[in-house]
Amino acid sequence: MTETFGDKVIDFNRHLQYSDQLPENFRVLNPYLDNPETMEVMQQFYTKFYHDTNQRQFIIGINPSRHGAGVTGVPFTDTKRLESDCGITMQSAHTHEVSSVFMYDLIADYGGAKDFYSQFYINSPFPLAIVRKTKEGKWLNANYYDDPVLFEMVKDYMISSLKKHISMGLDTSKVFILGKKNAVFIQKLNKEAKLFDSIKVLEHPRYIQQYKSKEKQIYIDKYILTLNNVE
Repeated sequence: MTETFGDKVIDFNRHLQYSDQLPENFRVLNPYLDNPETMEVMQQFYTKFYHDTNQRQFIIGINPSRHGAGVTGVPFTDTKRLESDCGITMQSAHTHEVSSVFMYDLIADYGGAKDFYSQFYINSPFPLAIVRKTKEGKWLNANYYDDPVLFEMVKDYMISSLKKHISMGLDTSKVFILGKKNAVFIQKLNKEAKLFDSIKVLEHPRYIQQYKSKEKQIYIDKYILTLNNVE
């Protein structure tokens, strides 16, 4: 029986772990170990939308947030959008994630989840959530590039992860990067590992939703033009 794109993603997520060192006050969260239902809904999602062997375009985020993929196991997808747009209900958690709002407004304009995911695959160079301890002792979302020591420590792991994503059946002639700062670091990885032929950079959904919400439709139109290779 032929292994589908979805089967490969599910297998990748099932075996996700990070056991190497991290700088002081940084921690990695693995949603699949923290909540058994995360594994269940992730499997439902990839079985539903990736049950084929078609090649897809790669969209790269930063790393999962605690309220998006850090709960659902699906990039840029909180539990609200997982249910309303993907038809998959999560019982044990209820989350709202800012980036997910923009991403699913874009997906709706693109033609809906089925059309969008038939052509695109979203993930991150560091596929697990990273949190950082503040002086007050709180744990907050962190990006893999927030600390130069952190980046150096996770760099090889990220290159390995990106290669595994590519092996699932991704088009490497171009890649779409979400976030300008993210793109700077992906370009460094790409220069070293020669993963993609060309890089297209788009503003990060969180930035648009938080700071450019009045112009959101302009950014959605830009995304669609770029993803369709018109821009």
